[in-house]
Amino acid sequence: MLIDHWPVMGIRLRTPRLLLRLPTDEELAGLADLVLPGVHPPDEMPFLVPWTDLPPPDRARSVVQYHWRQLGAWTPESWSMGLVAFLDDRPVGYQSLGADGFAVLRQAASGSWLGRAHQGQGLGTEMRAAVLELAFAGLGAAEAVSGAMTHNAASLRVSEKLGYERDGLARVVVRGTPATEHRLRLSRERWEKHRTVPVTLTGLTTDCLPLFGAA
Repeated sequence: MLIDHWPVMGIRLRTPRLLLRLPTDEELAGLADLVLPGVHPPDEMPFLVPWTDLPPPDRARSVVQYHWRQLGAWTPESWSMGLVAFLDDRPVGYQSLGADGFAVLRQAASGSWLGRAHQGQGLGTEMRAAVLELAFAGLGAAEAVSGAMTHNAASLRVSEKLGYERDGLARVVVRGTPATEHRLRLSRERWEKHRTVPVTLTGLTTDCLPLFGAA
């Protein structure tokens, strides 16, 4: 079975409404369908890489290719785990957790998006809380980092609810023009104080830990 060779397939994160896990290929196709109508207003760009500017078929295909590419490039020194969030067995969004040099730095970074119809319902908070549970409680992280464009009020609210502190600004180029990103940082101590979303983590076996550089 695949899980015998890739034990991270068995990891499950459950919140009050969501289940997060690695998808099958057919479930990945369902996730790609979510981006066909777009996931944000066309005059805004919440991502550093403007992949959502692609035509709908290419945009959906990029979701599939990105997921496969991240899994294929995974090493204990540099990894990214792209989890699909399921609501009532239907894909509603994508939540990643990744790290470079986790064995030394004990720092993990997250990113996410939700299908347009599922935004504004607090699901983004549950998704981020889920991967923070994996990072801190499961893998022994010392801190988590994230980022959000200055105009991305929804993402910034999620970070504030979960205890992140602002950690400076970064000037970036998006769509060929200057933009500003808030850097955000969450210590283990602040995570423990703001740990209000119940999360159940299962399937993180001792066989998984070396793959994350967390053994």
